[in-house]
Amino acid sequence: MAVCEAVVCGSSLLWPRVLLFGDSITQFSFQQGGWGASLADKLVRKCDVLNRGFSGYNTRWAKIILPRLIRKGNGLDSPVAVTIFFGANDSALKEENPKQHIPLEEYAANLTSMVRYLQSADVPESRLILITPPPLCEAAWGQECLRQGCKLNRLNSVVGEYARACLQVAQDCGIDALDLWTLMQQDSQDFSSYLSDGLHLSPKGNEFLFSHLWPLIEKKVSSLPLLLPYWRDIAEAKPALSLLGDGDH
Repeated sequence: MAVCEAVVCGSSLLWPRVLLFGDSITQFSFQQGGWGASLADKLVRKCDVLNRGFSGYNTRWAKIILPRLIRKGNGLDSPVAVTIFFGANDSALKEENPKQHIPLEEYAANLTSMVRYLQSADVPESRLILITPPPLCEAAWGQECLRQGCKLNRLNSVVGEYARACLQVAQDCGIDALDLWTLMQQDSQDFSSYLSDGLHLSPKGNEFLFSHLWPLIEKKVSSLPLLLPYWRDIAEAKPALSLLGDGDH
């Protein structure tokens, strides 16, 4: 059965789905104006967009929970697209934030491990997108750290190292990548307006991310038909034939 069709599972339909997997920047993406909410709105009649963002998580923990989100041997449930968006916490400075910090080499290895796991769970590399962490505005995040009673625990230059590692994993694995860290700083622009507190995305940052992510997602879901017929196409005399028949869904 083609991935673009709805699958009958018991008495219900299992719609195609896009899985967003990441940390708080993914978790918060379903807030009003968030990039995940915009994606869900764009695809509302084509597939489900599932938010599996976990605030504060790093790739060490993400690697452990991924098999709970997508299980092997269930090909009919395979997502049509998956975003993997980690690094904002992994790149925390070890001396200031040892719980979230992940060494650079382990970060790359964890991303690779997640990609390989998804491939083994019948999610081909053509459906995967790695997203680098966004740049860090140290002035704004430093103020946030002061409010939390701690020292500045991240540096933009260090985040850049993790972004480059993320891109290298994508290249090595042959999958799409979105280099948010570079794009937001392109042409030496002031990227602070893309961030709400120096780390998380502002409304403008959410819009920026969506505008660059959508072309990557669109090519993965372009073949998906409308979920159930357009209302004008439903047979008036026998609607069940249109809604429950074997025609296009």
